[in-house]
Amino acid sequence: MTQLGLPDTIQACLFDLDGVVTRTAVVHAAAWKETFDAFLHDYEGEQGRPFDAIAEYDEYVDGRPRADGVRAFLDSRGIHLPEGTPGDPPGARTVRGLGNRKNARLLEKIRTGGVRAYEGTLGYLAAVRTAGLRTAIVSSSANCRDVLRSVDAEHLFDVRIDGVVAAERNLPGKPHPDTFLAAARDLGVEASRAAVFEDALAGMDAGRAGGFGYVVGVDRVGQADALYAHGADVVVRDLAELGGKQ
Repeated sequence: MTQLGLPDTIQACLFDLDGVVTRTAVVHAAAWKETFDAFLHDYEGEQGRPFDAIAEYDEYVDGRPRADGVRAFLDSRGIHLPEGTPGDPPGARTVRGLGNRKNARLLEKIRTGGVRAYEGTLGYLAAVRTAGLRTAIVSSSANCRDVLRSVDAEHLFDVRIDGVVAAERNLPGKPHPDTFLAAARDLGVEASRAAVFEDALAGMDAGRAGGFGYVVGVDRVGQADALYAHGADVVVRDLAELGGKQ
């Protein structure tokens, strides 16, 4: 193992954004809860069961493209809506409309509350780059570039594969490995020589399915066992635990 806590064969590191680099997972969860709770109240009335911002967020929406998260959650409740179009207004009762409503709430929260980065991750990224490893950010978020710029971290990544790029290339999102595989290709390394850093169970599944050389689970919410069960080689609460001081 290297001083970075990685196998000697690793040449590149692929990082998820929310919950790994930035503290936006809690903001996403709050935006989803507000969106789904308002919809469920309107759709089912007072008997509608509220969205669980921990269990259901982790199970159905965390790490997935926005529309996939809407479908997965609604399917779990036996609710089926028309797909709609990407341009549907936030008030539309469609999969795309609900996704756009969530994004509008998220952007408002980012504008008013700001976004913070995990200092342990920033330090680890600096060490990784000093050691000569290449880096990529891999996120389902279409707001990835704006979030990175807000914490002055865009320069820390050689490649960005986010919701915008995935749509342009028609790449399926996590738990499929395609976005991580695209990042590895863009960096010019084989998957077996790339490490994945993820906090979402869907991201763990993607790392395992893609045949990556090492999968690091980042446990921010006390789900270490689940991260291991979904394919993590190691689980840490903060990337500073991996070392990396030069």
